[in-house]
Amino acid sequence: MTSSHSNVSMRVMPREMRLMSERIFSLSSLPKGFFLTVGDFPMYSQKLGLGGFALFEERFESFKSADPARISITSEDGNRLKLDAAGEHAWFVLPAVIDLLGELTARFGSAELTAVNVADAEELATAASFGGRTGLTITVSGNVLNAAPATVTGDVRKDDPLLWALLEDGVLVEADLWWRIYHLAKQALATDSVVSRRHAGPMIINEDGTIIGRKDNDDETDVSFLASRLSEREKEGAGS
Repeated sequence: MTSSHSNVSMRVMPREMRLMSERIFSLSSLPKGFFLTVGDFPMYSQKLGLGGFALFEERFESFKSADPARISITSEDGNRLKLDAAGEHAWFVLPAVIDLLGELTARFGSAELTAVNVADAEELATAASFGGRTGLTITVSGNVLNAAPATVTGDVRKDDPLLWALLEDGVLVEADLWWRIYHLAKQALATDSVVSRRHAGPMIINEDGTIIGRKDNDDETDVSFLASRLSEREKEGAGS
């Protein structure tokens, strides 16, 4: 944790950022299979000094009406393509953009894509960091993206240097902002109770104490705690 004047920042690692993003996106109107593809965008945006988690918080309410199905191709001329985002946020446009750039590059050896009507279009800049992992070198100039083939080595340090930097050092996030993100993400969780705890993790603990699923306890589940709570409930039931 570092301090700069009155602002305190926390160093947050990818695991926590991905977990919070996935939970918050799950509260949006995005299809379940889709929101899993955009979980890294806030993290990359934060590392690149773009909108990051502050933008995530600011745009959350609008994400509840997001509809990536509205994105459409309006024109195509050889390796050049124009995409109408219909007002959707850049993070939700990027999966289609990267896929289309990959297809055009495979067909023509290079690609140019212009995206219009994109909310927070400056966030399209994150595409340049994602290209390497999909075999592309992507450059971004405003709302115009160009792509060329790139060799995928299988080495994260070479294919996705930004991810490697995140894995090594995380990224600084204003502490107050991060805790707001944390509490926003908690809305996706079930209310804490004996029942919810019995069904958390890779196993289920039945009311009689029997376990369904993994029993190695390497996820630090305190089965004895849950079993004791169950025993207390049984005693209460017998006394009533």
